[in-house]
Amino acid sequence: MSQKQILLNAFNMNCVGHIHHGMWTHPQDRSVDFNSLDYWLDLARLLERGLFDGLFIADILGVYDVYQQGIGLTAKESIQLPVNDPLMLISGMASVTQHLGFGVTANLSYEAPYPFARRLSTLDHLTNGRIGWNIVTGYLDSAARAMGQHQLLAHDRRYDQADEFLDVTYKLWEASWQDDALVQDKANRLYADASKIKQINHQGEFYQVQGYHLSSPSPQRTPLLFQAGSSTRGVQFAGRHAECSFVNAASPAAMREQSTRLRQAAVAAGRHPDDLRIFMGVSVIVAPTEREAQEKQRSYLDYASPEAGIAHFSSSIGLDLAAFELDEPIQTGDTRAIESVSKAFSGWTRRRLLEQHAMGSRYPLIVGNPSQVADALIKWIDEGDIDGFNLTRILNPQSYRDFIDLVVPELQQRGRFKTAYQPGSLRQKIFQQQDRLPDRHPAARWRDGVNLR
Repeated sequence: MSQKQILLNAFNMNCVGHIHHGMWTHPQDRSVDFNSLDYWLDLARLLERGLFDGLFIADILGVYDVYQQGIGLTAKESIQLPVNDPLMLISGMASVTQHLGFGVTANLSYEAPYPFARRLSTLDHLTNGRIGWNIVTGYLDSAARAMGQHQLLAHDRRYDQADEFLDVTYKLWEASWQDDALVQDKANRLYADASKIKQINHQGEFYQVQGYHLSSPSPQRTPLLFQAGSSTRGVQFAGRHAECSFVNAASPAAMREQSTRLRQAAVAAGRHPDDLRIFMGVSVIVAPTEREAQEKQRSYLDYASPEAGIAHFSSSIGLDLAAFELDEPIQTGDTRAIESVSKAFSGWTRRRLLEQHAMGSRYPLIVGNPSQVADALIKWIDEGDIDGFNLTRILNPQSYRDFIDLVVPELQQRGRFKTAYQPGSLRQKIFQQQDRLPDRHPAARWRDGVNLR
């Protein structure tokens, strides 16, 4: 039986403070340069040198204003504020790379499917099929208020809306243009054949869309679909739509339970268990020796902000953790924020959360020499039944450079990481299959173009 090769994304955000809060103050961290295009071009080149499959770019609308009922600490520590549009980065980074994929987060709760479908098709054209979309529905009341709403839709209703949003975009991406609609015949002055461009007429609960897709078919048509969410409704949504799912767990055994739920959900939706690639978020501190890695970790702790970490966490669960005494059990209850996170941490204390967020983040942290890090990653893959990792930045770009120089060769030596890129689109690289969604994906039902209502 061949051993599974590890898939690898860099996990980043178009801001200063992303996951490991406080680390922007470290003298070797470059994240304060995030407004510079060169910063992103350098990162893209570095990741392609390291054979990363993609750059997964998180995003948020709204601000973290739950902790202490304001943005005081959010502004002081730059907790994802300011934050710029991730889609604007892609063309530049694509121009200096040939293979690196881009998984870009966009919140469909505040997008209109018709122009959004065009933006993603445009990026798929410009990247030659290297674009993915991380589908999110948002969890911040501050975003809802900024968009003129009283509050967020209830958790499961956001997924109902997301299901319909995807149906609209599938119709636009998969069915509006036939593959041979684009003729480009100069001699006969025929650029496109109108008889092969169909209008969709969607009349649903959330969206009413009548029109032709504005972009001709891109290499993937539908971008590679990422999704993050492990609530009951989120898993159902992933089973129907996602090709790559981003989840977290406290142990490989717990991760295997999550993976099993996700793959069973895909089967329930008429798909195959291996139609899903499952990624977990992980942080790595690596050095040539274990002692050096531990010393590096101790030095990092001087710059990290545990309080900023739980301020971020407060908005994730929709509860002001500053209102609790250090050792008072936190009862999270019902929430419109991230339901699965809220349930997982109910009963914890603020002291315990501060200890967990010592590095400014609650993500699993692996510290060691290259062999130890590789051992830990492989254990997560094999025992957790996952396919890859979203590697966070502790220092940017140093965390990625250390991983590329020290861990990647170790994984390659063990046959667990590629030694060269395969040709083709992002979907083809991740799944070793065609550029476009397989016929068993729910989007495929619109391809015949017979019923676009």
